[in-house]
Amino acid sequence: MGTGMKVFWDDRQLAHAPRFFLQRGHLRPHFEVPARAEALLAACRRMGLEIAAPGDADATALGTVHAPDYLDFLRGALTEWEAMPGHGEEVVPNMHPSPEMLAQGARRSTTIIGKTGWYTADAACPIGPGTWEASVLAAAGALAAAEVAAGGGSAYALARPPGHHAYAARAGGHCYLNNAALAAERLRARGAGKVAVLDIDSHHGNGTQGIFWERDDVLFVSVHGDPDRYYPWYVGHADERGGGMGAGFNLNLPLALGSGDPEWLEAIGTGLGAIRDFGAEALVVSLGFDASKDEPLNALSVTEDGFARAGDAIGGLRLPTAIVQEGGYAVEVIGGLLERFLTGFGR
Repeated sequence: MGTGMKVFWDDRQLAHAPRFFLQRGHLRPHFEVPARAEALLAACRRMGLEIAAPGDADATALGTVHAPDYLDFLRGALTEWEAMPGHGEEVVPNMHPSPEMLAQGARRSTTIIGKTGWYTADAACPIGPGTWEASVLAAAGALAAAEVAAGGGSAYALARPPGHHAYAARAGGHCYLNNAALAAERLRARGAGKVAVLDIDSHHGNGTQGIFWERDDVLFVSVHGDPDRYYPWYVGHADERGGGMGAGFNLNLPLALGSGDPEWLEAIGTGLGAIRDFGAEALVVSLGFDASKDEPLNALSVTEDGFARAGDAIGGLRLPTAIVQEGGYAVEVIGGLLERFLTGFGR
């Protein structure tokens, strides 16, 4: 790889180790395990990339995307949970406010059970020992990668836990802080007039879409499996184009389940065309490997060569780029996929 690509990672991100995941009525071992990061880190070392700790992200930085009350919830949830009689090992919701409740003026509960349902979208984002610290460090890595991009370079944030399903005030889908959105905001703050976020995880980046829905200075493009049949189920459709000042600055490119390299790469090409037309001055890539044909929850069927070609196409924009890790749960193959993508990107 002909590049001095820098990698941001902190070993304390391994402390987040969620125990279970509810899938089709069954309790399964959680997919977002520390071994994912270890596999990606090993790939970076094989490539000889410089690995650096990003430092911490303070409340001011996190507050550029996330609501203060939500950050307070994430920071203190486990302590409140453990003070509750009969608590389990992790903070997990068992109820969420329905649209009907919200229409009738639903308000946030003062209890930890009520707050957990208020601030989470699903049961796939348990909060346990190490979750808050790991989330802040993942965010710090994304911010550090954005600083490199702000200086005209490109960098990779090995962000764990991932972030693209997190809204400004709601966790979901293994995500707590929206690392890609934080990177985009940092690039704007450092002088980029227009920033594009390209999400190629197989799941729609619903949190990122929600954060930038009414913005015309950040273009959000997502290539993902058909949300009518795949998480997040309710948003990610092609007719969602943004609202208010952001109308026309949201581009969803959903693909039929089972789509492989040709369809996926064509959609990425369409997204890259939109980014060029937008006149982006900097790029954030939400990089997920769960589009892989080897993925345990796969919706798409992308090969190693497909990821290499995607990296080459995205690198062809020649934009300063913060690459932020999202999903990908086939531990045995994701390291190789990262190598292929970054090698393609750096040509």
